[in-house]
Amino acid sequence: MADDHEGVGGSDEAERLREELQAARAEVTRLESDAANAVADAESLRAALGDAQARIDTAALDAEELRAQVTAACERERDAAVRYRELVLRAEPALPAEMIVGDTVDTIDASAAAARDVVGRVRSHIEAQTSAARVPAGAPERAAPDLSAMTPQQKIRFGLEQRAQG
Repeated sequence: MADDHEGVGGSDEAERLREELQAARAEVTRLESDAANAVADAESLRAALGDAQARIDTAALDAEELRAQVTAACERERDAAVRYRELVLRAEPALPAEMIVGDTVDTIDASAAAARDVVGRVRSHIEAQTSAARVPAGAPERAAPDLSAMTPQQKIRFGLEQRAQG
């Protein structure tokens, strides 16, 4: 009877081990499937990474081309500003060249406007000083002498001279 007891206990143990083995095999199968999915995902991610790297490389080339275009445009703008400054100075020779400054057309326009303002104020000031100091050409205008300061004899002489001239 001791053998029966051992046989029954051994049978339960074997059954439990078979179940564990089946569960372990199912787990291995699941893990193999997960590993295969992970490998597929990794391949997909590698492909996406390759595509992204290609787009990055293209964007870097585009950015470099745009930088070159911007640099060329900036040089053209500076050259145009220099030519514009020369035209402003030729068109308005009264403006002091040292006052016309700038790297762009807008800054040159602003400095030219300020120079025009200064030149206009200087001209007005010089004209005001000149007209104040201006002496009319020729003899001064003759005014009648102050008769109240003359003696009677001077008044008679003055009257006779006026009659002789008139």
